[in-house]
Amino acid sequence: MIENNLSKAPKTATKEKTLQRKWVNGLLHWHQTDNRRHMPWKGEKDPYKIWLSEIILQQTRVEQGLPYYQRFIAAFPTVFDLANAPEQQVFKLWEGLGYYTRCRNLIATAQYITTQLNGIFPNTYDAIVTLKGIGPYTAAAIASFAYNLPYAVVDGNVFRVLSRIYDIDTPIDMPEGKKQFAVLAQQILPKKQSAAYNQAIMDFGATVCKPVPECAHCFFNQYCGAYLHGKQQNLPVKAKRTKVKERWFNYIVLNYQNQYAVHQRTEKDIWQNLYEFLLLETEAEVSEPALLSLLKKQYGLLKKDCSSIQYQTDVVQRLSHQLIHFSFTHITLKTYKDIPGFEWISKNRLAEFAFPKTLHHYVQKHLLK
Repeated sequence: MIENNLSKAPKTATKEKTLQRKWVNGLLHWHQTDNRRHMPWKGEKDPYKIWLSEIILQQTRVEQGLPYYQRFIAAFPTVFDLANAPEQQVFKLWEGLGYYTRCRNLIATAQYITTQLNGIFPNTYDAIVTLKGIGPYTAAAIASFAYNLPYAVVDGNVFRVLSRIYDIDTPIDMPEGKKQFAVLAQQILPKKQSAAYNQAIMDFGATVCKPVPECAHCFFNQYCGAYLHGKQQNLPVKAKRTKVKERWFNYIVLNYQNQYAVHQRTEKDIWQNLYEFLLLETEAEVSEPALLSLLKKQYGLLKKDCSSIQYQTDVVQRLSHQLIHFSFTHITLKTYKDIPGFEWISKNRLAEFAFPKTLHHYVQKHLLK
């Protein structure tokens, strides 16, 4: 029986090593014979392509990230191509993927590798982890997959698998838990087969030991502590409940003779460096008359200046820690008006600009149809 405290489970070092050996051998066998999870970067040894895939897949499902990876590799086959590309071209290709800090870091790191390292990707963990946008997990993945270095990857799948096998209820979102699982993962890792093992455990967590696990199809269920105790649905444990911040974004889509007023978001907030229409952020939902009143107060825009006004609301986008409520007020102006900080873009150029996901959909559905 496997206790829930790692120091007590298994009860002796011999039993612990036996369990680990069975797990590693069984997982590698599963990887060779039953792993049906196919992705274009699996088995890849080019650190640039591995890095690109890992950055794209941070906080992103494989199904969503795959077409982005393919488009990036087609547009920027080498780190030199990415480093020398116009920034807005890169952001446009990233459009809709979210978490745009990743894109900014991607550009910065590509430029650093090109200018400071002559385009040669670092080949040690310590050097890789210093690159912008790369943390311990991504550094371990690159070091392992590209160079077969003995560094264990610890992502959500690995947390889930190990917490169930060893019946560990230490919260994975607390320092103690993160350290405990990192030590355990490194302890188990077969040093000469790190790339295969790391890929295998992540794939196993994604296809078998899922949030709702398929224990009947698990080769290890006779040894799994959580399964033997009927606790697989309760692991891993998280201590924190993330508080979701609600925001109300009221976009004013100003149109004058098929030109639209847009500007680039430069503040350190969500969607930095992407483009948007005139934004009035409020603390709660507001009516159309209230928005027009705000426009009058902030920009001196009067209702008599408009030939038509169309109002749309009830659009919502969920981010990791935020819930954004959108409204769009489409206003056609009778005469040209200079809006400080904004530039007027012709309709046929809107597709060139990278907008946040919901704005991109609005542009495609309402402005470019």
